[in-house]
Amino acid sequence: MTRTAPPLPVLLLGLTLALLALMLVAVGIGSVSVPPDETWRIVLAQLTGGSGTGTDPTHTQIIWDFRVPRVLLAALAGTGLAVAGVVLQAVVANPIADPYVLGISSGSALGAVLALSFLPLTVGWIGVSAAAFLGAMLSAALAFLLGRRAGRIAPTRLVLSGVAIGYLFLAATSFLQLRATPGELRSVMFWMLGSVAGASWQQLPVAATVILATTVVLVLLARRLNTLLMGDETATALGVDVHRLRAVLLVLSALLTGTVIAVAGGIGFVGLVVPHLVRLSCGGDHRRLLPLAALTGAAYLVAVDLLSRTVDRPNELPIGIFTAFFGAPFFLWLLRRNTSLDAAA
Repeated sequence: MTRTAPPLPVLLLGLTLALLALMLVAVGIGSVSVPPDETWRIVLAQLTGGSGTGTDPTHTQIIWDFRVPRVLLAALAGTGLAVAGVVLQAVVANPIADPYVLGISSGSALGAVLALSFLPLTVGWIGVSAAAFLGAMLSAALAFLLGRRAGRIAPTRLVLSGVAIGYLFLAATSFLQLRATPGELRSVMFWMLGSVAGASWQQLPVAATVILATTVVLVLLARRLNTLLMGDETATALGVDVHRLRAVLLVLSALLTGTVIAVAGGIGFVGLVVPHLVRLSCGGDHRRLLPLAALTGAAYLVAVDLLSRTVDRPNELPIGIFTAFFGAPFFLWLLRRNTSLDAAA
């Protein structure tokens, strides 16, 4: 007897409520813990313009100026990486693809390291984020150009091009690390492993606009994404321009990933783990998969960020350490489970 998944509206409502509850918990926990009722009063007062009677001014600053932007950025980053992972797995027809398969992470890291090493300190996070975004988009463009054959995107060639570009940029980054000062090296490593510790309200508008708008566009393209699962010939027979669709999806995935890396650094495995967890639970229809993966990715990264700043309080660890700790065993399990990879080899 097959198990029927709940209706999509029910799942979306449940995940949304769970995400909001998790975000409220995450906002109240840290090196300085704030009671849940006070956390709620502070957030509500700031949203409504109230006075926040009975709240500690120090707690208000901690919650609203530091933790709320951080939790929101973690949710946005999780959404972007999860959605990009879903799309790339369909585009390259590879169940173990993730947003870093095109070398985007390495390109972004190189851009950030160049900015940290050579730009004046006055540029702050804006200069580093812009450089990281440009590096991500450059690596994606190179993979896109090298992954074409006879004017068309070849999925296998695209993956191999991305791996080669990633190693090339990683070598350049390693060279710059050898020349960095100890202070610069710490910043570089923290950036490469990912963190939302430096989140601010100034970062959120652009990141939120790009990530949410791109996610909406991809959800609207969900039916066409489903056709890619049927094979190129079937999709073409249904009137879909497969090669143009792949190009558009690659650009949107690169835009998502580059934006996330520009504000949160290199956070790996989210785009691999989350799509498969949702797919195993709710099926592979992209009309369900994309919105559910977006919410699940947001909740997942909020939870991981909470863990990164509480497991060794008052010290804070990069998010990438935990996503790799959870993601690597899942990746190995996925390799053993997916017999189609053995057949392809």
